Amino acid sequence: MSDVTSGTSQSRPLPDSVLRGYVGGSGLGTWLLYRLGTPGADPLGPAAPLAFVFSPLVGTPLTTSAKFAVVAKSPLTGMLTDALASSQFAIAGKLTGHDAIVIDGRAPELSVLLVDGGGTRLIGAAHLAGLTAAETDRQLRGELGRGWRVAAIGPAGERGIRYATISHDGRHAGRGGLGAVMGAKNLKAIAVRAATKVATADPAAVLAAAHDLRERSFGPATAKYRELGTLANLLAFNAISALPTRNFQAATFDGTAELAGDGPADVQGMRRVARNSCASCTIGCEHIYRSRGGQQARLEYENVFALGPMCGVRDPDAVLAASARCDELGLDTISAGGTIAWAMECAERGLIDAPWLRFGDPAALLRVLDEIGGLGTPLGALLAEGSRRASQIVGADSASFASHVKGLEMPGYEPRTLHSMALGLAVNARGADHNRSGAYEADLSGDLDRLDGGDAHVTAAIETEDRAAVMDSLILCKFLRGVFTDPFAEWAGLLSAVTGWDVTGEELHATARRIVMAKRVYNIREGWQPADDWLPDRLLNESLTLPSGRVAGLTADRLRAMIGSYYKMRGLDPEGRPRMPVADDLGLA
Repeated sequence: MSDVTSGTSQSRPLPDSVLRGYVGGSGLGTWLLYRLGTPGADPLGPAAPLAFVFSPLVGTPLTTSAKFAVVAKSPLTGMLTDALASSQFAIAGKLTGHDAIVIDGRAPELSVLLVDGGGTRLIGAAHLAGLTAAETDRQLRGELGRGWRVAAIGPAGERGIRYATISHDGRHAGRGGLGAVMGAKNLKAIAVRAATKVATADPAAVLAAAHDLRERSFGPATAKYRELGTLANLLAFNAISALPTRNFQAATFDGTAELAGDGPADVQGMRRVARNSCASCTIGCEHIYRSRGGQQARLEYENVFALGPMCGVRDPDAVLAASARCDELGLDTISAGGTIAWAMECAERGLIDAPWLRFGDPAALLRVLDEIGGLGTPLGALLAEGSRRASQIVGADSASFASHVKGLEMPGYEPRTLHSMALGLAVNARGADHNRSGAYEADLSGDLDRLDGGDAHVTAAIETEDRAAVMDSLILCKFLRGVFTDPFAEWAGLLSAVTGWDVTGEELHATARRIVMAKRVYNIREGWQPADDWLPDRLLNESLTLPSGRVAGLTADRLRAMIGSYYKMRGLDPEGRPRMPVADDLGLA
């Protein structure tokens, strides 16, 4: 644990009971935040810890395991946020010999925290002020020499924009404003260098599992990500009226063909020039495109959705440029797009004075991003707060169409046509999130009527939430989830081979439930109220007419019933709280 106010640090042992009970990544990060955080602390204050958390599988040959979690109290939601990312930083960080690096305090000047076998130390970073994360990475690695890996913030993090990211190797710990938390600690970057090796309990079993998992990762369960990338979801979701458009005023977008073409290499005006893989990954889902002007950027479903259909923009060059601008500034594209879409609707309704800010205007999209990043205008400063806070400032009825849950802007899934996902978004600890609850899998499986949510949808949402809790703690990529036929038992086998623990699938399923409950207990401590487990008013009061003629709606009564069933199945009281004190049972006390 490093106190950057004083520049001191100390190593603290973690009991096996904690490591086995919370595994690593998101799970261990939740435990650390509960135990080390000051209750009620300002997320951007010195008493709020920022944790970089590794996992047992990092540094092994298991595919997709080079991941780490960043965990903190979110400046957007005031509740728990945990973002996962893949890079060599994960491996080097684990090989410093630590399961987690926890930072509190505020450095007296803009600084870089160095962590290696010699401990921790701060160095000045005044010369890095204002640089992008990528520029900071190149500069620091040139100064520090071989072996160092860097996670850094861009200008948005330095300026305290509430949805700023932390970036490394071109990847991002994106959601919840973790870059703002890091910036509030006056840290431009953290750099790690390996000092040890990962020792596994059964090297032969780990190698055999790695070979098997590698072979399965080349199979049909991951073919979509390898061959098409996540951008293919744009066409698929549009076809089933599940693509949020113009701030959730519609669920289909007539500009989808321009943005997605007929396939991954056929995006109008752009050319796919590369396919990349994250560190230690055999899937290779990252597809790089180049515009007519020569600009390159990674295009994935969520950034294209948020900066394209959500804002009504159909120009692929503009969407690519906006995505690249978010990367340069260090902004979460989902929150940026959701907040801008809300502002576009406000401008149309005359609630804010920005007549130039209109749905579908590529120049307006790029202009408003620059205003947010620079904080140089009243509009930019307003939108830097995120849609929930901005709607509270603007007032009138603007909160009714601010598309967020708990303050976190909505991802690209239409709850009115995906009822399992509607529940998953409403009750999720992080807010509107598609990674901690993959309930859309149940909606798209064909086994449930996705427009008629009930108890079966609740059961499916809980199961996907449990699986996500384990995958995010081991940590393995969600794109690998389809290769497992008996997930908890297979994950237990991987964990046992690495750690030597005699873990069963049943134990790991109990661990999942423990992690989900611990996140809720943390949020309750930080001020969660039952009204926070809810969806935006628009989604409950405005229905959609599908091409088939069927009306898709999600009423407040239906959502309330599903939430009630969720609470009951989770062992919570009717208001969503544990029925008895559980801190001792969860190992949090």
